[in-house]
This record gives sequence, C-alpha cells and structure tokens, in this order.
Amino acid sequence: MYCFFYYTYYGDLMKVYIDYVMFINFMLDFILLLGVSIIIKRRVSIKRVIVGAFIGGLSILGLFIPMNNVILFIFKLLISIIMTIITFKFKNIKYTIINLLYLYMLSIFLGGFLYFLNDQFSKRIGLVFINNGFSITIIFILIISPIVIYLYTRQLKSIKNIYNNYMNVSIYYKDKYITCTGYMDSGNNLSYLGNNVILLDKREFIFDIEKYMFVPLITVSGSSIVKCFKPTKVVINNKVYKKILVGIIDDIGIDNVDVILNNNLGGLDD
Repeated sequence: MYCFFYYTYYGDLMKVYIDYVMFINFMLDFILLLGVSIIIKRRVSIKRVIVGAFIGGLSILGLFIPMNNVILFIFKLLISIIMTIITFKFKNIKYTIINLLYLYMLSIFLGGFLYFLNDQFSKRIGLVFINNGFSITIIFILIISPIVIYLYTRQLKSIKNIYNNYMNVSIYYKDKYITCTGYMDSGNNLSYLGNNVILLDKREFIFDIEKYMFVPLITVSGSSIVKCFKPTKVVINNKVYKKILVGIIDDIGIDNVDVILNNNLGGLDD
C-alpha cells in the first residue's frame, strides 16, 4: 500500500493509505450511482457504473493538492458531472441535470448517515473512523451503505407513488363551490345509477342540498348507507366530470385528504 503523512486538525501526524482511501471512495460512488439508476429508472450497465465510480475514486487524489475553496468546489462539480455523463450518457442538459441532482441528493443522505454513525459510535482521525482501535469505515461501506440506500430508494418510490394519487378537486353545487385535496383510491369503485361516487369529508361540506340519495356502501369495516348528492360539476386536475355523486362521510382517515376519489374516474371522459 502507498501512504503519506499529514497533520490532522488536532496537530497529530496521521498516516493515510492512498489506495485504501481510493477504494472507500470508489465503493461509495458505486453505491450512489447504482442508487440513482434505481430511483429514476436509468437503464445502464454495471460496467458503466463501475467506470463512473472509478473516475470518482481517482478524484480523491485531487483533494490532496493544495486548492482554495472555490477551486475545490469547481473541481468536485466537474468530477460529478463527468461521473454522471460516463454512467448515464449525455442525452440533453435537462437529463444530465436530473441525474446530477439525484446523485447529490443521495450523497447528502448517505453522508449525513455516515456522520451520524461516526458521531455515535466512533471518533474520527482524518478520513478514517476508529472504534476501540478498529476502523469501521470499510464495514459501513460493504454492509450498511447498500442497506441504507436500498431502504431510502424504496421509501422514495413509496412516497412518489402515494403523492401521485393526490389531486386538486373542486366541487360545484349551484352558486357555491369548494376546493380541496383528493386521493385516487384504487379500492373505491362505488357507483350508483350510472354515476361514480366520491366521498367527501363532512368537515368540508358547505352546501344547502335540496335532495339527497342514499347509497349502500361496503367497506372492509362493514356495510353502511352513505348520504349523497348530485353536484353541478366536479373538476379534478382541471378536467370536468359530471357523472358523479358526492357522498358525505364522517372522517376520510388519510393525512391531508378531503375527498376519496373513485378509481373509475381514470378512464371516464365526460
């Protein structure tokens, strides 16, 4: 192994093995680039990920060259751009910027977790984390990092899928209307007399309805009768629907949601 000595923040002379540091950096960059490809569904070969991570691993050598903060920032930015282009190719500027943003987002998350691990279980000496005389950096990279990135990417996908089902909803009845947040529920396929039924939280209800209809409602918790009315129109994400009944229920039970939308609305064209 090749090594050199430098003074740490505390004034101690520290020996650092360059090939060890390069390997750590390579592994981190490999995990980050692979995580980006999974999150935003970039179809890239493992070979391209390895080459991109190798460029990132070599870049650590530049950090041992005296640079001011501005030059160091530009250097790091250029390396990250080269890494993303090599790994994901260059299609257009927007495509490259998105790849770069996700790379930085994952880097911040993983770096924050690494800092937390270091703060809780070890002390830092230069670039190596020590716990009772044993370096935990390599253990973190080989075992914990992939698990953390996997859980993080899975959570991001889950959040994305959930919030894709959130929609802006406006319900009109004669001269009044309300604007609220709707959620497209795949479990709500309720219809009555050719109308799809959406369910409104009664706390958002402001209308003076002349005539109600009573529709049987079956849920996992049992069956009941829901009081419904025929709105003048319903606007969902700027699209107008008229073949709809609005049912009034006590509590939606979903965070920041006022209306449970009908799954059949996705294919309905009024």
